Amino acid sequence: MRQSHVGGEKVFVDFAGDTMGVVDPGSGEVWQAKLFVACMGASNLVFAEARASETLADWLGAHVNLFAALGGVPKFVVCDNLKAAVTNPDRHDPGLNRSYLEMAAYYGTTILPARPGKPRDKAKVEQSVLLAERWIMARLRHARFFSLAELNAAITVLTAELNARIMRGFGASRAELFASLDGPALRGLRMPPYAFARWRRCRVGLDYHVEADSHWYSVPFRLIRQLVDLRISEATVEVFHKGERVASHARVSHRRGHTTIAEHMPSAHRRHAQWTPARLLEEAGKVGPATMVLCEAVMAARPHPEQGFRTCLGILNLAQTYGAARLEAACGRGVGIRARTVTSIRSILQTGLDRTFLEEEPDRQPPPLHGNIRGGGYFH
Repeated sequence: MRQSHVGGEKVFVDFAGDTMGVVDPGSGEVWQAKLFVACMGASNLVFAEARASETLADWLGAHVNLFAALGGVPKFVVCDNLKAAVTNPDRHDPGLNRSYLEMAAYYGTTILPARPGKPRDKAKVEQSVLLAERWIMARLRHARFFSLAELNAAITVLTAELNARIMRGFGASRAELFASLDGPALRGLRMPPYAFARWRRCRVGLDYHVEADSHWYSVPFRLIRQLVDLRISEATVEVFHKGERVASHARVSHRRGHTTIAEHMPSAHRRHAQWTPARLLEEAGKVGPATMVLCEAVMAARPHPEQGFRTCLGILNLAQTYGAARLEAACGRGVGIRARTVTSIRSILQTGLDRTFLEEEPDRQPPPLHGNIRGGGYFH
């Protein structure tokens, strides 16, 4: 049975099965771009755009460009059950990707996945995909493109020609029908355009930090071992706990390292917030080279250096009781036996093993740095 569509109500979206070649100008190798195709329900207006992949970021990016090209947003977006969009292709209760839902909410539209086993739900976009393959892909198959921008410029020209053709049985073009049926009924286009963000669930570590792209960001320490949701965009990393945003950080580009907000730290850690690894090593160096090596090893053994501050400060405070010379000797012995706690160094001093260390090797040099110690430059 032929379906009738209300103006501005639905747009049907999918990726074409075939791909389009793009030449890498550096290597000369050809990689395959994916063709995103959309079709308006009432007017049959076609939108097509080449994307680098069928990933979630490209899928949502194509939607953003689609709405911009339409100059508005339809009430419903009907999609196929591709992995980027639908997490659970259930006929009665399909699960949608959280980022896809977020984008839809941003633009005030609703996602309607086509029902599995119901080809009529997506017949219009499948017809448009076939049309795009014949009208666009076939006509460009012998052309050489060296970027997506080049390819999309050619696609835009051919799509405009397709939409300007008079359709048999309608006596009007797709563009004309869009101007009279779909266009006036579209919802307003929200600005600025939606910025892609991906969601990920994780558990807060014992150091009250969460990992995003190999960098660690702090959350309030009360959430240690709790499940949280990360929203990772190009500019920010946001942390949500039970739907409430509990942390927001500017996203950093470098891997490794930690970004810590002082308010997230327990009070005991916050007292040491004015210290830096470089400053701590400078203070340790005033006692002696072995003390500096030991403090360096303490910080290097932690997921991030700040976790070792309390231990290092505790070791340095032993100089008030035993003197700098004895502490330096105790640290020299501690490095040799991998003793890196305040308790261990205090025990060496209390039992006089630091004196034995000096008597046995009076000219001993401080142990060299090895692969497990990051080196002073790491902390600057």
